Amino acid sequence: MVNFTAVYVLWLREMKRYVRAKSRIISSLTMPFLFLVAMGFGFRNLNIPGLGNGTDYLSFLIPGIIGMGIMTSSLMAGLSILWDREFGFLKEIMIAPVSRYSIVLGRVAGNVTTSIIQGLLIAVISIFLGFQISTIQALLLFFLVMILISVSYVGLGLLLTSVIKDMQGFGSIMSLVMMPMVFLSGAFYPVNNLPGIIQLLSYLTPLTYGIDALRGIVIGASIFNPITDIIILTIVSATLLTSGAVLFDKTESV
Repeated sequence: MVNFTAVYVLWLREMKRYVRAKSRIISSLTMPFLFLVAMGFGFRNLNIPGLGNGTDYLSFLIPGIIGMGIMTSSLMAGLSILWDREFGFLKEIMIAPVSRYSIVLGRVAGNVTTSIIQGLLIAVISIFLGFQISTIQALLLFFLVMILISVSYVGLGLLLTSVIKDMQGFGSIMSLVMMPMVFLSGAFYPVNNLPGIIQLLSYLTPLTYGIDALRGIVIGASIFNPITDIIILTIVSATLLTSGAVLFDKTESV
């Protein structure tokens, strides 16, 4: 049975940690901003195959950077779990008289919320570069896709922190995992421009469907129908989150 008080307390703790770490917020926005300005304006007038007629590169890039920012924040949230394990807080909450899944749900809710805030902050910056969403329906779908991207990678982060027990090892794995996922996802260029075998690898990456859906909703330039992307993302996020929660519960019970 889920203890919603425990969920709320753990969620609130993550929110307070996020708000207090102003340097974390600023640093997490620096790289997306540089990508938007340097690449967005640097390649703006180039004729890039696969963008579609009349699609501006900056408009194409913005959904990719938003998706990348959410993915990075969601995965790195695993560091907070390792930090709590290192200093004993995780052990204390795991022996609390509440269900393990309430604890996992509270951590997930907090990490997803901070990742969504990250995505929204990038979107706000992008507004000054011409980013806009025309309808309320599109805005709601856009927000839904952001949540699904975050849940997918928070689930993956749970899986990794269940296997990796030290922060140095986690950081190394993150460096190994994040950049290939970003480049395979088509955040910077159309996936259709990649060689066949690389395209296949791209379709195994959840972020590919997230960014494709964001682009389809905002600029109408997507490989699949956005609804198809959302269905695939829903299945993937549910699978990763469930697997991560189960494995996390088993490893912390040992």
